[in-house]
This record gives sequence, structure tokens and C-alpha cells, in this order.
Amino acid sequence: MAGVKRALISVSDKTGIVEMAKGLAALGAEILSTGGTAKTLREAGVPVTDVAAYTGSPEILDGRVKTLHPKIHGGLLGRRKDAKHVAEMQQQGIGPIDVLVVNLYPFEAAIAKPDCTFDHAIENIDIGGPSMLRSAAKNHDDVLVVVDPADYGRVLDALKGGTATSALRRELAAKVFQHTARYDGLIAGYLEKQTQGPRQSDAAKFPAILSLQYERAETLRYGENPHQQGAFYRELGSREPSVSRAKVLHGKAMSYNNYLDANSALELAKEFAETAAVIVKHNNPCGVALGVGPVEAYMKARETDPVSAFGGVIAFNRAVDLATAKEITSTFVEVVVAPGYQEEALAELKRKKDLRLLDIGPLALDVREGLDLKKLVGGLIVQDRDLGALSDLQALKVPTKRKPTDEEYAACAFAWKVCKHVKSNAIVYARAGQTVGIGAGQMSRVDSVKLAGMKAVLPVKGCVMASDAFFPFRDGLDAAAQAGVTAVIQPGGSIRDQEVVAAADEHQIAMILTGMRHFRH
Repeated sequence: MAGVKRALISVSDKTGIVEMAKGLAALGAEILSTGGTAKTLREAGVPVTDVAAYTGSPEILDGRVKTLHPKIHGGLLGRRKDAKHVAEMQQQGIGPIDVLVVNLYPFEAAIAKPDCTFDHAIENIDIGGPSMLRSAAKNHDDVLVVVDPADYGRVLDALKGGTATSALRRELAAKVFQHTARYDGLIAGYLEKQTQGPRQSDAAKFPAILSLQYERAETLRYGENPHQQGAFYRELGSREPSVSRAKVLHGKAMSYNNYLDANSALELAKEFAETAAVIVKHNNPCGVALGVGPVEAYMKARETDPVSAFGGVIAFNRAVDLATAKEITSTFVEVVVAPGYQEEALAELKRKKDLRLLDIGPLALDVREGLDLKKLVGGLIVQDRDLGALSDLQALKVPTKRKPTDEEYAACAFAWKVCKHVKSNAIVYARAGQTVGIGAGQMSRVDSVKLAGMKAVLPVKGCVMASDAFFPFRDGLDAAAQAGVTAVIQPGGSIRDQEVVAAADEHQIAMILTGMRHFRH
């Protein structure tokens, strides 16, 4: 197809389009174009024929109708090897269009602007572009269709080298339908958000048809277990600093479990304004601490449970410095996630050839977006992300005779943030700025209380306890008192709250009731 006769170019994103058009023109292609694209190409010295001149029909309705014409769609849909199609095209004066280069009105960018009106959004719905793309993609055996500027170079190379294979054509056609499907999903979602009535907020958040758009970023060696296949997909349009958007600086390829643990670790590290380090093992934190700098935070986090920390995944909410890097390389670690690394620290960490280093970039926490999705067999459950937080613990109800001390309030605030990220039933023993013991994922709450004590390496006496949900019986308080806990933070709301509070009073334990639960299954 080096002798391409005709190409139609109409793009909103002008990235690389001049070079693409010049390349097509050099192959002998007549360039058809519209509006701003035609102007850009002419100014760059590329010969262009206006679509209106080619079709003999002027643009009408403020440009809403310009490419919706038989000479355009016939040129895209006509099958070159079908004698009947060829004869009809000749009879109607329709020339074949061999290459279509189109990208669409920036609907997503338009609706992202705070001052975007409904009318402006509607005018940014592209009609002609998707129609041409679909026509060309359907007839991809005869038409090379390009929707992504990143593909311009390889398409030109294929045309020049006569290697525009069926596989390439099919790949580009699939990309078109993925692109238009996402585009239609964005429009449908936007329009549903405009629904009026008492359930407007529900419709906006949970549409009748949930369209999810993720691009495959990586094929994994295997899934959760070696007999399972796996892949990592990145959400299109996401802006929040996350593991999904992180740059892998060094180490072996990330595994399925690495991604899960790194995500859990980072999301917990995001809870703190202070310098924090989080160590996660099997999707549960096994050590969390605050520090003056990252090295102090990391060493304190590791002290919680050094055995579990071995081979763990670490997340920081500050850039990693050399002192921290040296502590990390002193033992076996799977993954480090951080908002940057000092040059010397990076050199030190890279001494461990398999250690995976993820850089999430600046940790701007003003962007917290998206929904929490969990896949069921044949279905999906969707909810808000658990971004619930307590701003002032001293304003909360204290039902016990003894009130928490300032130090206990600080420790409870820390423990509560950690507890939110532990699998339920979740119990966290802590002091201000350091976990002491963590009990996760037990079927009864009292077992989690006992497990947290069993896991504790540091002294438990005098620490506080956080529970992600209420205590159904007093046995959890009795076990905590036996371990040496002096204050408890928990949601409350059990029918036996009075019994639980009475147990706390018996043991002279102060108790804070949050009224907020943090189940994590």
C-alpha cells in the first residue's frame, strides 16, 4: 500500500499531525481535511483539499454536518475486492479513502472544567469523527485507521515499507472501537449525571450502566498463584497519585501480589500528614510508624514485627534518603513505594538487583477520586472509597469514667488510622506514632485482640487499642486489659455497649466512641 491514493485527516489533538500529513503526501496521497486541521496543514506547507470541496457539499449547521456524506463514508466502507462495490463507487463518483487519521472533540477535557455548561458539553460531542472511525475500522482490510498520535510513526513506516499487514490493521481497528466505546461511555455517564429528581446523587455516582475503561499496562508472570494467569490494568483518566500510576525505577517485574501489597501500603501512608513508614505483608500492615524523618519512621515500623517485615512491601509518604536506603538494604524487602528518591539513596537501593522501586511522584492529596469495586462471579459490587476520617477525637463521646490523657488521645488517633487499613476483624495496639501489635482477619473480635498481643514484640503495657467495629461482648475488653491496654477507640453501637463500657470502667480503661466503622474485607 505504498501507493496510497487518498487520506482524510481531521483531528482535535494536533500532536504530530504535520509530520504525519507530510509523510502521507510524500507517498503520493491526496490529503482531505476539515476546519482547523486543514488550516494547520496549509500553514505547514502541506497541500490540502477541503472535504466540502471534495464532496461538493458545504459544511452546514455550524459545522455539525461536514463529513456525513456518501463520498466520505462510501470511500471508507467500499470494499476494494468486491466488484459490485467498485462499480457502485465509480458510478457515484466515489474515490477510495485509503488512510483515515481522526481523533475526537475533547469531550472529557471539556466536562472536567469547573465552568463547563451543559450546552458547551453537548457541543463537544463529536458525531462525524466516531462515524468515520467506525466506518474505517469496519473496513480495516482496505483502510488504515489511526486514532492515536503515538501510532503515526509506525503507520508511516509500514506504508513506506509495504508492511501494513492484516495484523496491524486489525490492531488499529480494535483500538478505534476501544476508543469510541470509552468516548460513548463518558457521554452516557455525563448525561446520566444531569438526571433531575430525588435520586440524582445516586444516578451520578452509580449509573444504570457502569462503563469501566482500563488499559492493559502489563501482562504479569502469573496471578495470585502460579497456576493463574494475570495482568495489570490502569484506569484511564485517573489523576490521583497511586501505585497504578507509579514509575518503576528498578528491580524485577511487579507481581500480582506486589501490586496488591504496594497499593495497601501506600494508601495507609497517605493517611498521615506526618512523616510515615508502612510495612505490609500479605495485604495487611505489620508495622506502621511516624518519625522525624523516613529512617526513624521505618526503623520504628520494623520494630513492631521484624519477622513479618522480612520480605515485606514498604511505603513512605516522603522521599527516601540515603540513611533510609541503607536501613532498607540491610534486610530483604520486596518493594519500596515513595514520592521520590534522593540520588544517593537510589544508588544504594539499586545494589539489590531484584528490589522493586516505585516512584509515585509528588504526593498531592487534594485529589482523592474513584469508587471501590469488588468483582463477584457474574457481578460487581460498588461503593464509595472509605475516605472517612476523624478530625478531632476530643470532640467524640467518652462513655467511661476515666477520660483519655493527651498522650492516649494522640495514640488513639494514630491507631484509628492504621486500623482502617487492617482486614476485619481488626485490632491495633499502638503508642503515639508506633504500632505495637496488629490482629487481623479473625472470625471473632476477641481472637483478634489476643492475636495482636501474641504478635507484639514491643511492650504492650500502657498502649492503646483501636477496633474497626464495635465489641459484641465484654471479652475483648477483658483480654485487652489483661494485655495492659489503658485506652480504647472503637465505633460503639452494640446492644451490649453498656456491658462493654462497664468492663472498661472495671479495668480503669478510657474509651472513645467514634460512631464510624471501618470494616475491610
